[in-house]
Amino acid sequence: MSRALVIGEALIDVVESDGTISGEYVGGSPLNVAVGLSRLGRGVDFLTHIANDDRGKRIVEYVEHSGVQLVSGSTSASRTPTAFATLDAAGSAHYRFDIDWQLAGTPEVATPLLVHTGSIATVLEPGCRATAALLDAYRMSATISFDPNIRPDVIRDDDIARGRVDRLIERADVVKASEDDLRWLDPRHSPEQIARAWLEVGPSIVTVTSGERGAFAVCRAGSVSVPARTVQVVDTVGAGDAFMTGLLDALWSLGLLGADRRRDLSRIGTETLEDVLESAALSAAMTVARPGADLPDRAARDAAAAQP
Repeated sequence: MSRALVIGEALIDVVESDGTISGEYVGGSPLNVAVGLSRLGRGVDFLTHIANDDRGKRIVEYVEHSGVQLVSGSTSASRTPTAFATLDAAGSAHYRFDIDWQLAGTPEVATPLLVHTGSIATVLEPGCRATAALLDAYRMSATISFDPNIRPDVIRDDDIARGRVDRLIERADVVKASEDDLRWLDPRHSPEQIARAWLEVGPSIVTVTSGERGAFAVCRAGSVSVPARTVQVVDTVGAGDAFMTGLLDALWSLGLLGADRRRDLSRIGTETLEDVLESAALSAAMTVARPGADLPDRAARDAAAAQP
């Protein structure tokens, strides 16, 4: 069976609202994508860096219960990372992190169909270098997807981080970023200008999410946009990861993943891309309607998609 390899951080989100801790949730942007894809029935291997402590064991139990295969060596950290997420009145989360990012595992997936990474794993030393090297190694066989998901609190040198993001954009086939990411990366240009500039250096699809205003994407055939679905927002934790998961799952269903389909992916039409964005927006809407990064499974997604 074709599988995805997801590389990146796993952590515990400690969520605080109105000065009170409302709960602790398993999280981390790459972890959310790994779990989200697995819940949609995709085979997933996950390479991360957590400890064999109580929080780490909770993460292992969570990903394995979701059907994700943890890559050997992923539990060699001295402590499991945490992210303190403070929610504002609109349910938006603001984070501060305690994380050490390294890679000690060796993925056993010889030819994954998809390799995804993003966020802290791509900018934090020393693990970011190993992450980039793995993307280079797997690009011969796999579609590469990337979500910058910028976390300024863990970035020690802004210019170095921006350079690393630029190099990963050049290697990626599918890129998803938020407007907040783009404002941090390049405040001089509009999201549309940045997306089109990125499209010119490598990716086949660049998607930009804009919260309640929806999302747009550019490909060589043109650009499309979709509105956000109307839901009662509980919080936005994991919304971007759910969007990324829905995006990749839709491309997977269309048979557009894998290095041998790179040319077909680059020729995706605007009508097809709009359908892909609609699927991604549905996953995001279902996630923000419940607390924490609780991404939907296939049955729930299919039922929601069938509703008028």
